[in-house]
Amino acid sequence: MNIHPIEAESYRIMESRVDLSRWSRGAREVVARIIHASADVDYATSTVVGSHAVVHGIEALRAGAPVVTDVEMVRAGLSGVAAECYLAEVEGSTGELTRSAAAMRLAAERHPAGAVFVIGCAPTALFEVVRLADEGVLHPAVVVGMPVGFVGAAESKQALRDSRLAHISISNVGEKGGSAVAAAALNALARFARG
Repeated sequence: MNIHPIEAESYRIMESRVDLSRWSRGAREVVARIIHASADVDYATSTVVGSHAVVHGIEALRAGAPVVTDVEMVRAGLSGVAAECYLAEVEGSTGELTRSAAAMRLAAERHPAGAVFVIGCAPTALFEVVRLADEGVLHPAVVVGMPVGFVGAAESKQALRDSRLAHISISNVGEKGGSAVAAAALNALARFARG
């Protein structure tokens, strides 16, 4: 793979500032990509990669699994990966559900098993993915859960790590996150999947 000199220099600088040697190879690439996308070395200690997340993510992407994002910004950040975002198909709030949560419910109806979920904006979307999985109606291949914000972001990621999805999840501890870092995590898996 051809790497642009700017990207190579960025990784060189990152490696001079943070030690990622504690991570396994696949997880290390995911964390490095997140740090590269955010210029935030705190992700070296706050990222949590489930024991099967990298392997299951690579296998799913190689098999052409559907990729579902919570918002268009995450979808736009994906490189060489076709993804779907159902937010535009959900109008207004749906009862107690936010639009983002309702979009995840719609995604679960269309892709009940084997999809890759990438949540980078809405904590309510991540809470809904966890709830649907706990109810046994959603069986994702992998979940990247890195929503950002002061309301519910940290809690939704903790709920993911406490759920039956923990072993196939990529998240981080705390309020930081966002579309760019969620997309970066998936992009790292996609690079592996392409070989």
